[in-house]
Amino acid sequence: MNKIIRVLVVDDSAYVRKVIKQMLSRSPFIEVVGTAHDGEEALERLERTPNEIDVITLDLLMPKVDGVEFLKRQMKRHPIPVIIVSIANEGGELVLAALDAGAVDFVHKPTALATEKMYELAEELIDKVKAAANVPLKRLPVPALGSLTSGLIPAQPVFKPGTIDLITIGISTGGPQALAFLIPQLPSNFPVPIAIVLHMPIGYTKMYAERLDQLSALKVVEAGDGEILHPGMVFIAPAGRHLTFKREGNSVVTRLAAQPFDMPHRPSVDVMFQSAAEVYGNRLLGIVMTGMGSDGKQGAAWIKSHGGLIFTESEETCIVYGMPRSVEESGLSDHSYPLNGIAQAILDVL
Repeated sequence: MNKIIRVLVVDDSAYVRKVIKQMLSRSPFIEVVGTAHDGEEALERLERTPNEIDVITLDLLMPKVDGVEFLKRQMKRHPIPVIIVSIANEGGELVLAALDAGAVDFVHKPTALATEKMYELAEELIDKVKAAANVPLKRLPVPALGSLTSGLIPAQPVFKPGTIDLITIGISTGGPQALAFLIPQLPSNFPVPIAIVLHMPIGYTKMYAERLDQLSALKVVEAGDGEILHPGMVFIAPAGRHLTFKREGNSVVTRLAAQPFDMPHRPSVDVMFQSAAEVYGNRLLGIVMTGMGSDGKQGAAWIKSHGGLIFTESEETCIVYGMPRSVEESGLSDHSYPLNGIAQAILDVL
């Protein structure tokens, strides 16, 4: 990376603005070129110099113009990649609303007094700012999540006995918006279950599952331990727990665990894919969608070694083409589809 990423830090706490600037300054490729104490000041700064900012870090709870309102105004005026830096005890609905309004990703921010914990965020924040800086503006997640699928009534195709018994999806950055586009396109008589690993901080997956359930004809839940996989149900792995599967008689049930501990993500796409391959063999479809890093590559290899199928989201629609790229470049993808073609591709193989 040769380009210097210019960042605007927006937060109503002077202390937090200082700490975020110090954290980002650890990278030689990032320069904090400005700060703002609320959304109103940030909008004024961006109106004067709209092309001098590459990424914004944004607080949500601020006076005058809060983070969500700032996003709505700024995305209509001049889209810029935004990373939400949110206090852990803020309402999760605000974070989801910010993602709806066009934020690329988010990280937890501990209380302002927890100095040592603030600095623990440095590596994660730097990585996410770098990823956001490379997002083509045309791929930013707007229009809002709800408008992508409003009024959509899934068709009711006739399904014949197929070759797929489970669909597993691995997704990260840009995932909430992409899933909100994909899952509501699947009909209510969908013949197999779907299991998803979505990289989100602890405390948000249940709320997100409830939101996606409202948009979809399928039943969407945060996965619990020991739940039977039924056709037409979507199980989202809870943040902080790996999702695996176990065959019990004629059924397959979910299993949640903290182990293995040595994975970069919990839940891990690799762990879920491997377990699904061992249980379902060649009757499995794995899909790797938008996201940073390479989670899913090793799991895709497990699925392929057991005779299963692998689809990837194509670069043209990914917010971050990291996870699908790692699978593609390893020669593990059977087919690559843009986001608006994945639903039909799924229906075609059932």
